[in-house]
Amino acid sequence: MDGSRDKKALLDDLRIERDRPAVARRRPLKWFVAVAVIAGLLFVGWEYGARRLARAEIAVQTATARPVVAAPVGDSVLDATGYVVARRQATVSSKTTGKVLEVLIEEGMAVREGQTLAVLDDSIPRAQLALAESQLEAARASLDEIRVNIRQAELDLERVDELAARDLASRADRDRNRLALEAFVARLSRGERDIEVAERGLAVQRRMLADFEIRAPFSGVVIAKAAQPGEMISPVSAGGGFTRTGICTIVDMDSLEVEVDVNEEYITRVFPKQPAVARLNAYDDLDIPAEVIATIPAADRGKATVRVRIGFLRRDPRILPDMGVKVAFLEKPRAAADADAPAPPSGVLVPPTAVFEQDGGGHVWVVENGGAMRREVQVAETRRGNTRIASGLAAGERVVRALTETQRAALRDGAEVRVTP
Repeated sequence: MDGSRDKKALLDDLRIERDRPAVARRRPLKWFVAVAVIAGLLFVGWEYGARRLARAEIAVQTATARPVVAAPVGDSVLDATGYVVARRQATVSSKTTGKVLEVLIEEGMAVREGQTLAVLDDSIPRAQLALAESQLEAARASLDEIRVNIRQAELDLERVDELAARDLASRADRDRNRLALEAFVARLSRGERDIEVAERGLAVQRRMLADFEIRAPFSGVVIAKAAQPGEMISPVSAGGGFTRTGICTIVDMDSLEVEVDVNEEYITRVFPKQPAVARLNAYDDLDIPAEVIATIPAADRGKATVRVRIGFLRRDPRILPDMGVKVAFLEKPRAAADADAPAPPSGVLVPPTAVFEQDGGGHVWVVENGGAMRREVQVAETRRGNTRIASGLAAGERVVRALTETQRAALRDGAEVRVTP
């Protein structure tokens, strides 16, 4: 019996159930649907992330393409260092001591000649002006009274003359009335002089009142602000440090020039109108054409140098007072240099990091209206910390200064960018 049961169990294990294949056939379909749903979600997420990344603003720094400016031609015969100085600079103060009510300027502000810089407390001079006006009116009223007295004296003298002609008045009466008339005439002349004095006094008071408004002596730029509202100001130092002696310092930027000290052994190489090239220490790539204005006819015995004044032939907003300058004095006079001067190089200058080389060519990213556009350019040369682009970019256009590897991977043509300082 046990043997027959074992055989039956073995046969049951070998029996094929008809319902099992249907279940096995349905299971792969479920897995396929699940995988398809997950793949669809991943694709939608990737597409959304890619679009979001494309629309995201990329923070970049920009530089402006600068035109290439030719410097004067000639070999340098002497190099010197100096500083930018202003021939026209003034610390503006008041003519009188007073309390500051308003200060209408700030550092870096451009002012015009005659523009009001500050206002002082003018309560006392304004009261003195009102007093002078009242004194003038009183003098004019007194003059009217004298004129009336003169008319009365003239009538009295006429009556006395008529009476004297009929022997009804004495000669003494006539003299008395005539002298009275002359006295009133003299008082009238004195009254007229008093009115003239009062008018001049009134003009002085008005001038003093106007002096309580401090105005710019010339057009320029404010480089220092020395006083604040509520402080006392005086044209002379009052001691103790509680009284200011000026409102601000103004510099005429059109009067900037260079002063250098040349060793007296080489001063013979310098002559008036000599061409030169000035280069600011802060902008080593900026060559500014210049020429010698004059050599100061005095030497410094301590340093054995002679001071030389040099004027800029081209103004640049980057030139500031007290900047350090290197000056190269050129050998040829300007007329001779211009005669055989080669044509100035064309193109614009940009930082070397703004040019990206790829596939044997170069391109830059031009920033315009909040977007970055790829621009193919022709690179001419790189020297003195600048890359000269011969074509493909115009002066004044803004380009991306540099990009990190992450930014280069994310940046696309037309992508939105945000310019950072």
